[in-house]
Amino acid sequence: MSDLTDIAKSARESMQKSVDNTKREFATIRSGKATTSLLDTIRVEAYGQQVPLTQVASLAAPEPRMITVQPWDKNLISSIEKAIQSAELGLNPANDGQLIRVPLPLLTEERRKELVKVVRKLAEEGRIGVRHGRTEAMGQIKKVEHVSDDEKRHSEKEIQKLHDESIELIEHLVKAKEEEIMEV
Repeated sequence: MSDLTDIAKSARESMQKSVDNTKREFATIRSGKATTSLLDTIRVEAYGQQVPLTQVASLAAPEPRMITVQPWDKNLISSIEKAIQSAELGLNPANDGQLIRVPLPLLTEERRKELVKVVRKLAEEGRIGVRHGRTEAMGQIKKVEHVSDDEKRHSEKEIQKLHDESIELIEHLVKAKEEEIMEV
């Protein structure tokens, strides 16, 4: 029985990772409000290597349409500014020698629709990850020996239930993110 329990535990972890990854990806997509997670994926050329922006500066969102980036080393200010511009987020940073201000432009209707498409694509990747976790677990259950068919069927139902709950969670995330993006 512990084999089936281990398989279920592994499947649960796999599906949870897919849901968490989808949440993380959604956080990097710009809606109408400023959030520092928008800059999470940006990497800066610093000290001869590419490092995450969060390792060379502190980020804040003091206003609903503004993100500020405070570099810990003032020599990196131009590298940080370049990294933000080249990140293809549609942001235009400005620095005063001490602080980089990143104003968030208003989203056009067309851009909002593009972002919704991106959200749906990311959600599908999350769903694929969840389905992969289910498929893997179902395959492992079929291979388990010295366990009754009833126990196998019970485990398969449990895995299917985990799958359905994870997919439903992703659907809620998608709906919330779409509403956030389309909100004017």
